[in-house]
Amino acid sequence: MAEQSAYARAGVDIEAGDRAVELMKAHVARTRRPEVLGGLGGFAGFFDAAALKDYRHPVLATSTDGVGTKVAIAQALDKHDTVGFDLVGMLVDDLVVVGAEPLFVTDYIACGRVVPERIAAIVGGIADACAVAGAALLGGETAEHPGLLGPDEYDLAGATTGVVERDRILGPERVRPGDQVVALASSGLHSNGYSLVRHVLLREGGLALDAHHPELGVTLGEALLTPTRVYARDILAMIAAAEVHAISHITGGGLANNLVRVLPDGIAVTLRRETWTPPAIFRLVQRVGAVSQPDIEATLNQGVGMALVVPPDAVDAVRRVASSRGIESWVAGEAVAAEGPARVTLTGRHPGA
Repeated sequence: MAEQSAYARAGVDIEAGDRAVELMKAHVARTRRPEVLGGLGGFAGFFDAAALKDYRHPVLATSTDGVGTKVAIAQALDKHDTVGFDLVGMLVDDLVVVGAEPLFVTDYIACGRVVPERIAAIVGGIADACAVAGAALLGGETAEHPGLLGPDEYDLAGATTGVVERDRILGPERVRPGDQVVALASSGLHSNGYSLVRHVLLREGGLALDAHHPELGVTLGEALLTPTRVYARDILAMIAAAEVHAISHITGGGLANNLVRVLPDGIAVTLRRETWTPPAIFRLVQRVGAVSQPDIEATLNQGVGMALVVPPDAVDAVRRVASSRGIESWVAGEAVAAEGPARVTLTGRHPGA
């Protein structure tokens, strides 16, 4: 019997890492763009910047993020093929709000023990979302951290780079009084607020992940693992079809706190709760945890994944694109002139609340 290497005795399995790379190669190949040079396994990934020569004044945009404690749900259910999708959603949807097209993604997976099939499942989800976003999975790293993470624990992070014409960058300086806020429906919780959700539903509420909840239509675990919607190509289509002034990706901090980030001083937005009904998972969290309206709105997206600030004559075009791409949309509010710093307030009650 061959003697175990010193590194293996320390808990690091190099051969398992090599097998994981082999398993993920087919996933990565599905995301390849013409600008990608070389293959998987080098020290660096290459993206041919000559592709930018057709831009008048190209500006690179970048974003980095993770999945947060949503990975704890994946680990508890031993289901790992969706959290990679979440990772890409958090990355490219941050990028596209400035008008940038995502070009490529890189990922980092830290784990207590490399299980090749598990790593391949995670990367498969990343590749699936890259394909939806039109971005290449250019490279990444899988690191084994025995003693720091448990054998079945892992965490995900990544980064993405995109490009936008300088004079087409979206942001607060474009917003005007009278602009309308068009909300795009989220697919669920996305990848934010899971520390609150896990505490409220699992620890305090004692709910089981495998229990079926009629109001959800699926088990609790399935609802919690619903992947983040990847809006990148949808948003780019809306920008191409209509004038868009600013876009907010509704992530941690909720709707108001994210929307205010893309508003200039002297603008106030009032969002009307009566224009939409938060999906059942949000109502479950609020009911089981007795979470106040201000608290839940400051933490979860409440069913809104993106908020577009557009002039009134662009609303119909934006909503037509959304409908054609299977995304529910509605006008949630309006921007008005107001003294002082930008602010967002919510009024009224959600239907059925």
